[in-house]
Amino acid sequence: MDFSVLEMLVLQFPSLLPDGFALPPLPYLIGLLAALAAVGYGLFQAKPTVEEAQILALVPWISVGAAGHVLFVIGGLPAVLEPLGGTPAVYLSTAAIAGAVWIISNKRSTEEQLPFILGGVGAVVLLPLVGAIVYIGAQQASLELFWPTVAAIASIPVTAGVWVLFKRIRPSDAAVTGAVGLLAVFGHVLDAVSTTVGIDILGFGERTPLSREIILFADSLPTAEFIGAGWLFIIVKVIIVCGVVALMAEYVDEEPTEGRLLLGFIAAVGLGPAVHNLLLFAATAGI
Repeated sequence: MDFSVLEMLVLQFPSLLPDGFALPPLPYLIGLLAALAAVGYGLFQAKPTVEEAQILALVPWISVGAAGHVLFVIGGLPAVLEPLGGTPAVYLSTAAIAGAVWIISNKRSTEEQLPFILGGVGAVVLLPLVGAIVYIGAQQASLELFWPTVAAIASIPVTAGVWVLFKRIRPSDAAVTGAVGLLAVFGHVLDAVSTTVGIDILGFGERTPLSREIILFADSLPTAEFIGAGWLFIIVKVIIVCGVVALMAEYVDEEPTEGRLLLGFIAAVGLGPAVHNLLLFAATAGI
């Protein structure tokens, strides 16, 4: 590759990252990387079974990361934890904790019990975080529960419609990817719908540069006056996630463990920001 092209890519890479993306201070970063390395090694040694149930059990943990970042944004974290509340540190921290719980659960439970323990512990951690977000929103008189609820509910029929269509067009891919593929579609639909509600109704902005460009383009169209600017973002997200799920199907079929983990990560990339949107709107949109 031409070095001038490489230099241009390196210089442009930060512009592809969400606003506010920053690494924590060095001591925190070293500790975080050490924790991730230890958990990664532990998982490699344990070689736990990775079925659909295990991936679905990580949903509460994905939400824990999102809730932690919202608390960081609204000033609800203790000072000692604040460096771990930004992105990407909050998601890496959550991954380390969830991985540790997975390792311990794998040793002390049966294969059938593990998803319930892994997901249950995640839910126990999540509930007080959500409670703190709601409490802070109420204390600041900025609590708004209606529109986040509308966004969450609206995402269900949209996901159902997309998945039914996907199953008709790519029935074998839908069968192979199963519940994890559906989770990936739901996560990205929820992200797109919540973003649209945030932009078109609540007056929020989009932090990811590429997504922002899509929304700005839609806002420049004559349709913006009547249906807002978020509709194009929803369509683009749906097309991309369905394409990715279809591409992942062969990998999941040939390498189920690695394939499900990667598809679960793709789901998390949509679901994490989506839950973050809903909780942030709930805490601050009522101003």
